[in-house]
Amino acid sequence: MINLQIGFIVTLILLITLFRVNLQPGGEFEIVEVEQEIIEMEEIVQTEQEITPPPPPRPPSPEPVPDDEMIEDAFFDLDTEIDLDAPMDMPPPPPPPDDEEEEEPEVFTIVEDMPELIGGMQAIYEHLRYPEIARKAGIEGRVVVQFIIDEQGNVVDPVVVRGIGGGCDEAAIEAVKQVQFTPGRQRGRAVRVRYSLPITFRLSQ
Repeated sequence: MINLQIGFIVTLILLITLFRVNLQPGGEFEIVEVEQEIIEMEEIVQTEQEITPPPPPRPPSPEPVPDDEMIEDAFFDLDTEIDLDAPMDMPPPPPPPDDEEEEEPEVFTIVEDMPELIGGMQAIYEHLRYPEIARKAGIEGRVVVQFIIDEQGNVVDPVVVRGIGGGCDEAAIEAVKQVQFTPGRQRGRAVRVRYSLPITFRLSQ
């Protein structure tokens, strides 16, 4: 028991002694920070090498011509003589154009003196024949005939612009062809006039 206590005491003394001993080294230890060198990367621009065309070949140097050689002038011998006073051969004139078609005279619709039917409408009905087919079918009505009255008062190119059929249209045209008009006049001159004439077909009761 006494030995155990002595052992504890010795151990404590050793520990206290160790704590009191300066464990730091005699020299001063300094930590130096080494700065890291920064490496910058530069972008290398690729340059294009321009291909220059080769220089043109040098022109050949002129060769000296000896003084003894003379260049003869070219001489042209013209045997033919030009007579400026003689008439020149000209191409034949173009053939005359064909006779142009005569322009049709102007057709008026309204003139100072309108045409008048010689004998009045009675002259129309004297030449009008009522078609038998229209009679049997009971066709009645008004046929409008349009035509041109020329400078002599004749009826030209009659056409039906409104008809009733049954042969009445053709009968109206035949009647108009057989009548005569006084010609229309514009500024005292006879002119062609377009004219419309209604013709009535009516059955007697």
